[in-house]
Amino acid sequence: MTQSPPVKNRSSSLPYELLIGWRYTRAGRSAGRNGFISFISGVSMLGIALGVAALIIVLSVMNGFQKEVRDRMLAVVSHIELTTPTGEGFPDVDVVLKKVRQHPEVVAAAPFVAQQALLARGEDMRGALVRGIEPELEAKVSDFTLQLPPKAMASLQAGSFNVVLGGELALAMGVQVGDRITLISPGGQVTPAGVLPRLKQLTVSGIFDSGHYEYDATLALLHVEDAQRIFRVEGPSGIRLKIQHINDARSVAYELSALLGGEVIVRDWTRQNRTWFAAVQVEKRMMFIILTLIVAVAAFNLVTTLVMTVTDKRADIAILRTLGASPSSILAIFVVQGATVGVMGTLGGLLLGLGVAFNIDVIVPAIEQLLGASFLPRDIYLISRMPSDPQSADIWPVALISLALAFVATIYPSWRASRIQPAQALRYE
Repeated sequence: MTQSPPVKNRSSSLPYELLIGWRYTRAGRSAGRNGFISFISGVSMLGIALGVAALIIVLSVMNGFQKEVRDRMLAVVSHIELTTPTGEGFPDVDVVLKKVRQHPEVVAAAPFVAQQALLARGEDMRGALVRGIEPELEAKVSDFTLQLPPKAMASLQAGSFNVVLGGELALAMGVQVGDRITLISPGGQVTPAGVLPRLKQLTVSGIFDSGHYEYDATLALLHVEDAQRIFRVEGPSGIRLKIQHINDARSVAYELSALLGGEVIVRDWTRQNRTWFAAVQVEKRMMFIILTLIVAVAAFNLVTTLVMTVTDKRADIAILRTLGASPSSILAIFVVQGATVGVMGTLGGLLLGLGVAFNIDVIVPAIEQLLGASFLPRDIYLISRMPSDPQSADIWPVALISLALAFVATIYPSWRASRIQPAQALRYE
């Protein structure tokens, strides 16, 4: 006798596999075995949601941390820096400036003198990076100088021997605006009594805060001509460049290197901080892999859920087979059930993760205030607030991987359900 196919739900245009799979997903409101299966299904859904949310939040925080540190770093560090192989400076700096300014990507250029030195006040000494700048040109290549009080920048006049210190350096030395400090140059002065260090009295005319602890704790600004006199160099030791698109810094550096020849060393910001950015990328990849394993564990909990469902629904499967349902239809029913849990868990994780990622600047301070702790000490993590930068390039892979893992986890239990024979399933019913 020819078997007739199962009757579809006339009140809906959806396939019966989808309707039955959705009904199995919602089943279990009553007590008993169905209720326990529904509880396991909910746990699987919650596990997927928490895994996806954790992955999105962590990647967003790492993106924000990288962007925040990069922006603050580039406010002080050059987009591109030109130096000489000997380190003695540019005697013909005007010629070099004229060449680099002809490049269409170069927005501004400023010469500088940079030397390591000691700053002393009484018996207290601190190592510092002394940078001689031309205030008008430096304001065009460094964003942090725009935050300085106008009087501080105006005080850096040639021959004044005024100095502007980083806030952390000034705090460590206990100096304020108007105090005098002593600069000790590394190059000695030969005298009949031997080699003596060169000393110069400087007046603190300003204090700046770039938002980057490393530079706030070590950087001191002088006028470029004063720096040349103190360190006895003929010309600027380097040239700082600002370009239009910071992500093109490496290609622009190659072009400038070819233009200027081997007499000039050209370094872009990615090379100056290569180790730090490489470390961040490695950490980001490792965190992605580790947290993806958490999502995988939650997704494969669906195997347990579907195996229990198949065992509980053996009689239903046998009846559907006798009504004409094919093995592929039975497989589709349980794939729909598992995929529904995966989709709902993934969507819940996306909503939770994005909600936290976009509001982390409110959530973290509230937790810090509640616990009375600081998660990001400035002297360790360079910044004092938790940044977040959700990017679609991270979110889409997370969602697709979660859905793929959930779908893969449903295949074997669904295939086992499709292999059930009606006669064997109904033997003990």
